[in-house]
Amino acid sequence: MENPLLSLTLADLRERHSLKWRLYGDDVLPLWVAEMDVLPPEPVTRAVSDAMARGDTGYPWARDYAEAVAGFADRHWGWAPDPARARLVPNVMLGISEVLKLVTGPGDAVVLNPPVYPPFFAFIGNLGRRVVEAPLGTDGRLDLPALDTAFGEARRGGGPAAYLLCSPHNPTGVVHTSKELMAAGELAADHGVRVVVDEIHAPLVYDAGAFTPYLSLPVGSTAFSLMSASKCFNLAGLPSALALAGTEAQRDLARMPEEVAFGASHLGALAQAAGLREGDLWLGALVAGLDENRRLLADLLSVRLPDIGYRVPDATYLAWLDCRAVGLGQDPAAVFRRRGRVALSPGPAFGTGGEGHARLNFATSPDILTQAVERMAVAADGDPH
Repeated sequence: MENPLLSLTLADLRERHSLKWRLYGDDVLPLWVAEMDVLPPEPVTRAVSDAMARGDTGYPWARDYAEAVAGFADRHWGWAPDPARARLVPNVMLGISEVLKLVTGPGDAVVLNPPVYPPFFAFIGNLGRRVVEAPLGTDGRLDLPALDTAFGEARRGGGPAAYLLCSPHNPTGVVHTSKELMAAGELAADHGVRVVVDEIHAPLVYDAGAFTPYLSLPVGSTAFSLMSASKCFNLAGLPSALALAGTEAQRDLARMPEEVAFGASHLGALAQAAGLREGDLWLGALVAGLDENRRLLADLLSVRLPDIGYRVPDATYLAWLDCRAVGLGQDPAAVFRRRGRVALSPGPAFGTGGEGHARLNFATSPDILTQAVERMAVAADGDPH
């Protein structure tokens, strides 16, 4: 199957009306928000078209979607979650919010591993919870002593606390090992901290055997996972997700209000289920194309911007760029956009460890990626593009 990243030209992409392509001017190359420059797989297009043709635009039905997620997980990870321990939620972030409401209250703490996905901070704040940070280590991996300290701080005073874990990690693309996940989970259990895991990027792991679903581990019995196919099939505009409970967490999940599911997109659930059931060949071609791009980016940077630090990610289509040695200040993304007309995600928004960094989305064509790095190199030299 052809690389899906080669299916659209820049002119084609400029016709889109999504946030990625409309926020900035027509002279900007947008490599920021997590949206891919691809056409959806045929089963997804067919599912949505057929639903519209029969007027199937009602409220979502969770069971089919949950069974599709379970089938995909079984094929790819050797683990089939029980659809009976799943609840439909509008999207991963709103699902995280609803789960955090089940296990924490206003003023309680939620532990994060920055630099991490910026909406984690915003949603936790909007819930009236407080963030306790356990920053990643200098190697970009979970820092167990930092977690131990953060869990202790989170439980100080005796109130409930949660640990919101990003697995695989956004923005670094790190895939946590089963040993790391077990160690983190055991620490959380020792401190009485409940674990909530965002696993939205799990289908985008380059070594298929490297990803371990958190709920498949012994420490997962009291935890929750949020899963969705919106990232791997590029369906942010057709959102649906599942909140999954470990064997001992089902009673908590059952307390989630029924009306939460009504916010999910019925067309989104149909589209994602079709991709999960029938999209393996397309997804394989996509991951192969992303694999080429993550390595192409390393080659381009080594030639044009050798002072930028870049660890080739093990998952996701996101590159975490350390620009501190280039001298572009706390927010290099602002410099790249102003001088080079390339939009990246600002590093400081990802919390501690984000200053001097930027996140680049390489889910685009090799031509656009090459052009973007060339513009960034010119911007770093201080000359306007």
